[in-house]
Amino acid sequence: MSPTDVPFWDAVDQIRESDPRFRREAYGFLLLALGATVNSLSAERQADPARRHLSGAELLYGMVVLARSEFGAMAPAVFREWGVRASSDVGDMVFQLVECGQLSARPEDKREDFHGFDLMGMLAEGAHATPPRPRRPGGTA
Repeated sequence: MSPTDVPFWDAVDQIRESDPRFRREAYGFLLLALGATVNSLSAERQADPARRHLSGAELLYGMVVLARSEFGAMAPAVFREWGVRASSDVGDMVFQLVECGQLSARPEDKREDFHGFDLMGMLAEGAHATPPRPRRPGGTA
């Protein structure tokens, strides 16, 4: 059986056996946010597989939008309960799902694409009109 033949929740359980930092719900929410974010793209971008691919910033933004919609002001508390406290945590979950064949990545994609964002601040404040840029060292954007 190839990794892509493994049902999603079985793959999540396998991930959590070796790395239990994040609750199962966090992985499910990540997948929901990925789908919602892709569905929010323009029709032209959705039709082109190369352009349909999301950046780390776009996925983080999509997660924040969905979390604020679903959980409102409780979004930061929900993410903390799930063990997701930083944007790098989202990157870790994404690449765990890539490594077990549940998601795909381009050769240029890396975990560091998810570093440098203030996830808890974004969840607390709500999403901005455009995807956020990572903070530069020293805390400036």
